[in-house]
This record gives sequence, structure tokens and C-alpha cells, in this order.
Amino acid sequence: MRGAVSLAIELVAAVLAPPRCAACDIRVSMLAAFCGACASTVQRAAASEASAIAALVYGGAAARAIVRLKYERRPDLARPLGDLLWRALEPRAAALSGVVVVPVPLHPSRLADRGFNQAALLASRVAGRLGAPLRPLALARVRDTPRQAALDRLARLANLSGAFVARRPGQVRARDVLVVDDVRTTGATLDACASALLDAGARSVRSAVVAAAGA
Repeated sequence: MRGAVSLAIELVAAVLAPPRCAACDIRVSMLAAFCGACASTVQRAAASEASAIAALVYGGAAARAIVRLKYERRPDLARPLGDLLWRALEPRAAALSGVVVVPVPLHPSRLADRGFNQAALLASRVAGRLGAPLRPLALARVRDTPRQAALDRLARLANLSGAFVARRPGQVRARDVLVVDDVRTTGATLDACASALLDAGARSVRSAVVAAAGA
């Protein structure tokens, strides 16, 4: 029943706001994230470990769509990108039964500046598809770290030390957790989140991202 209702909502949404390419805004079919030209620049991620899943390689139209989502304030793009991530997770849906879904949090100052947490929007889409509970407040980012783009893995790990804490440990204690983010570069952010969740008593932690660098 839930699936039928979701499909009906998607059909109505497609009529009211026809889907567009996540990278260039050209009209596309209902289930497509990218137009043909942009799709030709998208590379699917290679088969990954069950604990660290990525849908795409970061580059081309995938990178452009993520930049638009985050920095051009396009929260609507979380829908097609979240669905791409779900399709990468779908073959593992049975193994993910029982997980709770936790987005990588933003520091409150960055959240106020952006107006939304892109990871939370993606996580909501994934949780809905999995039929899993979404716990957007389970983790908190308590330190506003400098941007990581120019840092290597060791510097990123040092930069992120103590940046995340379990705000609501009861939501993850003795649970399997799926952490969702938009991009994985070195994995330092996801590792820091996993450490905070495991310290709070999570049984296991997996990660899922829309795109991974060099995947």
C-alpha cells in the first residue's frame, strides 16, 4: 500500500512539476536524473564494499548536480539524486533490513547559512524507499571545521577529531546504522561519524553516498 501511495504522489508531482535534468535543467522522463548529454558524462561507481556504498563516481554531471544541490541552493535536486542512491542500495535492501538511517549533520552555523542539510534530504529519500526509520538528530556536528577540499586524509582526520557526537544515543544504541551523505572523498567525515555512533553503542555502521571520488 505504501508503495502504491508513493507512486501516486510521484505521478502527481511529475504533472505539477515535470522532472528536469539534475545537472542542466532540461526536461527528462519521470525516472531519469539526467538528460542524455549529461548522462554520457556520468560514471557508475564500481562494486563497493557492503559497508561503504556509492552510486556514482564524482565527476561530470554528477559533480555538477551535487554542486547545484549544495551551493546553488537547489534542495529539489535531492529527489533525483536520492533516488539514484536508492537504486544503488536496492540490491542490498534485504541486508539493510532493520537499519536506522542517519544523515551526516551540518554545524548549526552552516545549516543556517545554507538553509537545509543536503545529507538529510538525501537520507529522507533513502529511508522512505527502504521503509526504515530516519533519525536526523541522532548525530550532531559540534565543531565547525574548516572546509576539507585542500586537505589530505590525515589532515582531514585531524580536522574532524571530536567534530561529531551522538546527540540522541538511544536512537542508535544496539542498532545497525546507515549513514548518508552526498560525497565521499577520503572517507574521513564518514569515519568520524561512524566512530561517534559506535561510541554511542551502535551495533554496526554502514555508509552510502551519491558519489565517491575515484570510486
